[in-house]
Amino acid sequence: MRRILWMVLMNWWYVPLGLYRLFRISSHPERYSVEERFAIVKEIDNRAIRGGRVTIEGHGMENLPKEDGYIFYPNHQGMFDVLAIIQLLQTPTSVVLKKELADIPFLKQVFTCLDAIPLDRSDVRQGMQVILQVAEEVKKGRNFIIFPEGTRSKMGNRLLDFKGGSFKSAQKAKCPVVPVALIDSYKAFDTKSIARQTVQVHFLEPIPYEEYQGMKTTQLAAIVKERIEKKISEVEEGKASC
Repeated sequence: MRRILWMVLMNWWYVPLGLYRLFRISSHPERYSVEERFAIVKEIDNRAIRGGRVTIEGHGMENLPKEDGYIFYPNHQGMFDVLAIIQLLQTPTSVVLKKELADIPFLKQVFTCLDAIPLDRSDVRQGMQVILQVAEEVKKGRNFIIFPEGTRSKMGNRLLDFKGGSFKSAQKAKCPVVPVALIDSYKAFDTKSIARQTVQVHFLEPIPYEEYQGMKTTQLAAIVKERIEKKISEVEEGKASC
């Protein structure tokens, strides 16, 4: 909470203008292109991160598929995760989020601009509709972020189990799966200080459909989790040896 307040204070002159533009665009998203809507989110995102004394280190940008129409699968550490990933991306990207966030003021406007899709984790039928909707959007060239843990880990850089159902959209879209290792993202909002923090985002080598074709979604989930855990371990071991 302290860092969020600091983000606002450090951008006090921009906040009224930024909110006005965000609410104007989100009120009539059909009047603006996907690129214009993504741009306003990135602008607010960049200012918040700079003002909040957080540095984002991006690694593996060369691993992003050349053609759009793929899904990012990051580990989930908290609300800062999407901010960290979005800052590094140049192509409009959507996100699947839990429905509880969809009606929170400000977040509602941000997610509207991102064409985010809310998921009711207690409604199996709605969950299947989301899977099909994401798959169709990805087939059209849209990129998505899906958090396969289903909820945030509260164990720092340790991961929860990855849910196989999270990968059904990828299977139906027959698209590349991009594992993303987030390191220390939880420190941005979970620590009570506003000391400078560094968050690492590692885009790992994508898994093309040909490699996971015929696999069960639980098998694919296990592979993605293993690769993310391996990257996090490598980074933490490197820090320990310094």
